Amino acid sequence: MTDKLRVAIAQIAPVWLDRDRTLAKMLDWSLRAADAGVRLVVFGEALVPGYPWWVEHTDGARFDDPRQKTLFAHYADQACEPEHHFGELAELAQQQDLTIVFGCMERAVDRGGHSLYCSLVTILPNGLIQPTHRKLMPTHEERLVWAQGDGHGLRVHKLQPFTMGGLNCWENWMPLPRAALHAQGEDLHVALWPGNRRNTEEITRFLAREGRSYVISAAALMRREDIADGVPFAAELRAALPEVAGNGGSCIAGPDTRWVIEPVTEREDLLLAELDHAFVRRERHNFDVSGHYARPEILSVQLDPTRHRTLWLRRD
Repeated sequence: MTDKLRVAIAQIAPVWLDRDRTLAKMLDWSLRAADAGVRLVVFGEALVPGYPWWVEHTDGARFDDPRQKTLFAHYADQACEPEHHFGELAELAQQQDLTIVFGCMERAVDRGGHSLYCSLVTILPNGLIQPTHRKLMPTHEERLVWAQGDGHGLRVHKLQPFTMGGLNCWENWMPLPRAALHAQGEDLHVALWPGNRRNTEEITRFLAREGRSYVISAAALMRREDIADGVPFAAELRAALPEVAGNGGSCIAGPDTRWVIEPVTEREDLLLAELDHAFVRRERHNFDVSGHYARPEILSVQLDPTRHRTLWLRRD
């Protein structure tokens, strides 16, 4: 087993609010990553079919508003059911010995199929789509369109020589979810973001320092030109949104907080890096947050890993 792992961030804009065309674009960029010898490729938060940028700029909190209801209905229609919509990505992952991590709007059939969850999806090199991690707490105006998740997907995955975990956006500021991943042996942390350098620039290095881990912050782009004519109220949205709502900011920090890749903005790009697990082991010598520097007899975290459902069928 080698200590080295070649990774990539695919910083792209979605085909906004168009699930199938966004997935086709992701397939293309995943293949580019595989051709570059990458074993892990990461995309931004809520990429499929896109972040709900309209809420902040179109009076999204107005109750029972026909415009907001129409936009949400379109959003829900374009949301994802992992077992139905990610088959081609899973096939590519298996063919290319590739792990693919990305964000989606999950239309959760186990909760009725119409509430949406901001989910982190992991597809392993064997082609298996792992249980999604549904964002625990949507941030501010996101709560108008996203539901609260649970701890079922708050788990790590072995990606030799690393142990990889991940969180969505401002979840990365929550100490207890981070602690739950640390306790499972995480040494490669994936942080997904909708797209802005102001979010990634400071916290990426903070996460790396705390965990003595590599941290991959993957963000997306959103520009006025990405609003297609087929989106409801397209002309109105182009007038309301800034020219650049999401400028990227994807980056990678090493376990000593130094940049492996500094934040990249304003362009679509495939950002390539090689990570060295020996670097993690060196930095863990003086601080291991869930190992020799933990006091579990005094402080510990309790995780409920169940998928919360409204209905459980008894089979007596």
